[in-house]
Amino acid sequence: MAGDPNAPHFPRSAPIDAYGKGGFAFAGMSHRGSLLCLPDAIWAWDVTDPAKIDRYSLDRVFVVANSIDTLLVGTGTGLWLPPPELRQALKAVRVVLDTMQTGPAVRTYNIMIGERRRVAAALIAVP
Repeated sequence: MAGDPNAPHFPRSAPIDAYGKGGFAFAGMSHRGSLLCLPDAIWAWDVTDPAKIDRYSLDRVFVVANSIDTLLVGTGTGLWLPPPELRQALKAVRVVLDTMQTGPAVRTYNIMIGERRRVAAALIAVP
């Protein structure tokens, strides 16, 4: 499963236990690189720079948009303003986009899934 890009790292949502050093820990596992956390699974996400976030990199979000109300984007250590066309594309499928640095995004994501909210997170790994 680890080598299959079509297989999730984890088959459901889970809180993020730790982040930093280029990766994340969740569900008793560790992952190097960025993550896409969806209501039905946690996926490796090959985005390392917010400038690379677009409709294509978030394709899995659009596929399951009917199960998401909010998409949190953890932009690493910097700030990022999403292009208007991405915000509009998400709005068209009724998903609110909220961007912040990865640390606050992880904390917000954990709170929101703890409240059983319909949340997804696209998290860029930080050093």
